[in-house]
Amino acid sequence: MKSKIIRIINVFETGTPDGEYDSIAVYKDGPVIKGEKIYQITYGRSQTTEFGNLRRLIELYIERNGIYADEFKTYVKRIGKTPSLRHDPDFKELLKRAARHDDIMRTTQDEFFDIYYFQPAYIWFNGHEFETSLSLLVIYDSFIHSGGILDFLRKRFPERPPVNGGDEKKWISQYVQTRHDWLRTHRIKALQKTIYRTRTFLEQIENNNWDLSQTVNTNGVAVP
Repeated sequence: MKSKIIRIINVFETGTPDGEYDSIAVYKDGPVIKGEKIYQITYGRSQTTEFGNLRRLIELYIERNGIYADEFKTYVKRIGKTPSLRHDPDFKELLKRAARHDDIMRTTQDEFFDIYYFQPAYIWFNGHEFETSLSLLVIYDSFIHSGGILDFLRKRFPERPPVNGGDEKKWISQYVQTRHDWLRTHRIKALQKTIYRTRTFLEQIENNNWDLSQTVNTNGVAVP
């Protein structure tokens, strides 16, 4: 089931169940500078960000002596610093080349996304006594997409998590709807466009697909 959850997230992030390890995008969702968010690179199978954990991914790759490790060493201290490396075509090409031609980059990404996103999500899921596969998918997606379960969203709906005596399915349903409404009306247009994620979850809830045994269709891709 972990594999299916990851494949669904891969479709969200790069459009394919197996994930596109060389995927690069640039979004205006970086840190706020002079009152406005700046553009940043997002990269990899599940898309980590330049001002987030991209530097750590590259450091792990260098530690594993990847083919392009020496070339990345000239960049690593600049990742996550302003100005953004989005203006450096050589750096972006290096990211793509490493993912396309070095198995070490691909295995490093798998390990990285597990350590920095899936495991923390699973700890939250387990610690709050959730049990269903759909719940884990929803929680993991929040860690990938938003960095975690955002407290201000939790305050917008009444149901308590199971650890506090709440009903798991009610909590997930209310959380997904709350997150959907937040994304749908967000002031950042790019985030408004990501409601395909929450719409997918709402469809699974409607279909009673809590164990994810049914095929999940999202963005025109079927994940059996």
